[in-house]
Amino acid sequence: MQKCSFCGKIIEPGTGILFAKNDGKLFWFCKRKCEKNMFKLGRNPRKTEWTEDYKKEKEQRIKLMKRKEDKNVKPS
Repeated sequence: MQKCSFCGKIIEPGTGILFAKNDGKLFWFCKRKCEKNMFKLGRNPRKTEWTEDYKKEKEQRIKLMKRKEDKNVKPS
């Protein structure tokens, strides 16, 4: 089983799109939407809200903000 190179979803065997670049890199995509977003539109998966990378980065930002808030709280 493969993961989509753009959104991070698991691709069932026998489905999906395989894109091979001239330098030998392989990219797996679950649907045409992911392929277009990566190559034609040039989007970054970390900045696209419906991808797994975005969700992971958002969780990290929230944790970091909570840590900063905890450090800035002054005891009374």
